[in-house]
Amino acid sequence: MKHSFILFLMAVLCACNEEIRVSKTIPHKPILFPDYSDITIPINIAPLNFSLADSVDCHQVAAAFCVRDYQLVVRGRKKQIRIGENTWRKLLQKACGDSITIKLLCKDSEQWKEYQPFTWYVSPDSIDSYLAYRLIEPGYELWNEMGIYQRCLENFNETPIIKNVMTDNNCMNCHSFCMQDPSKMLFHARAALSGTYVIQNGNMEKLNTKTDQTISALVYPSWHPSGKFVAFSVNETRQNFHSTDKNRIEVYDQKSDVVVYDVDRHEIVTAPALFSQSHFETFPTFSPDGCTLYFCTADSVTMPQSYDKLRYNICSIPFNPTTREFGETIDTLYHCNQVFDIDSIRPWERKSASFPRVSPDGSYLMFTLSAYGNFSIWHQDADIYLLRIADKELMLATNLNSQSVESYHSWSSNSRWVVFSSRRMDGLYTRPFFAHVTSDGQCSKPFVLPCEDVGFYKRFMKSYNIPEFIKDEVKLSASGISRFARTNKGVDIKFLSP
Repeated sequence: MKHSFILFLMAVLCACNEEIRVSKTIPHKPILFPDYSDITIPINIAPLNFSLADSVDCHQVAAAFCVRDYQLVVRGRKKQIRIGENTWRKLLQKACGDSITIKLLCKDSEQWKEYQPFTWYVSPDSIDSYLAYRLIEPGYELWNEMGIYQRCLENFNETPIIKNVMTDNNCMNCHSFCMQDPSKMLFHARAALSGTYVIQNGNMEKLNTKTDQTISALVYPSWHPSGKFVAFSVNETRQNFHSTDKNRIEVYDQKSDVVVYDVDRHEIVTAPALFSQSHFETFPTFSPDGCTLYFCTADSVTMPQSYDKLRYNICSIPFNPTTREFGETIDTLYHCNQVFDIDSIRPWERKSASFPRVSPDGSYLMFTLSAYGNFSIWHQDADIYLLRIADKELMLATNLNSQSVESYHSWSSNSRWVVFSSRRMDGLYTRPFFAHVTSDGQCSKPFVLPCEDVGFYKRFMKSYNIPEFIKDEVKLSASGISRFARTNKGVDIKFLSP
């Protein structure tokens, strides 16, 4: 039954004494950009500004944010709703552990209409205050400017940690932090001023990491929780292009191994299970207690001829941080040939694993699965999975996945949030998405990194690469890193045979 009713927007409209008379109720929820409908958000996240979809005929918009007996009303410009930071923080505090109901109204050339409401659940689980990432054009082999940046998740402040315009336009990659600690980080520089830069409590060290015994300089890192070791892969990586395949680009290893770097002694150690010619080992990651090293491994095949037959398992090996020795037992947590009956709608197929990351509480292993290979950021079928470590139960993180690529991911320090790279917005650019993870492994609907300008993602032509949570901002200045890179020759590391 059609009816009319009046919604008084006292908070913002009393000054002009304007009254909104809703003439029609729309029987569905609004289509938002970004898609912020029915999500779980942390108590300390930046304002979630949004707009109605471009296809909606709308000249004015207004929104009422309701929490029990509290109501905040915001009048938008054109199709956009933007909330001031102080007002937003007050709203989140009132809604902590509860839901905000959002009633959105829009006016076309003649009348006001009201959509069906949507909700934001405000979790009392806070998110780490900062996110670090690399910004780079998704241009395959070609790029101009890139940099490693940090963004405060509680507001919209973004600052560079280091930009390559300050280091002779070289490539920089693989930034990594020890237990989300901004005072302990590393990154690689390639070509000009090359080396691995390790920063600890304001002190910086440059490492020359190629040895006669390893096939490359150090590549994919994972800090030991003590900060005394870093696991790395060494990779002989190549890149090819498809002419007709939906996956535009293929990145693969012809060889790869895993080593552990001793920060104090400038030595790398390894074990036969991590350093063999019969297998490709890569993507190491330490357990939170530092006594287990997880890694991806596959039977070596001839590359690139067999690129689509290469599938990786996830294994683990004990590690003794006191003696730097590895155990003899290799445990396989995910096997590419094992059959799991996990989803009656989507039958299980043989997959290949990449990017294993353990939650800081030690409960879950999150990783990416795709049809083949291990560099899945260009594989359209790449999805995120969870494995409960206690009983090795595999779970498809259904809410996190889309029809496009989901790839690199990392955990917050309290194990309640994940951030992951996804191309779901346009299929071309990776953006960071966040989701809440409960103690029993249930993932909420993800939401993209909030921006002050609602239209930012429609114009910004760079990808967010390797999103990593950090508890605070990196204090070392970009100019200080640049000066150090130009004046330091670096320390040669040593390889100790297994």
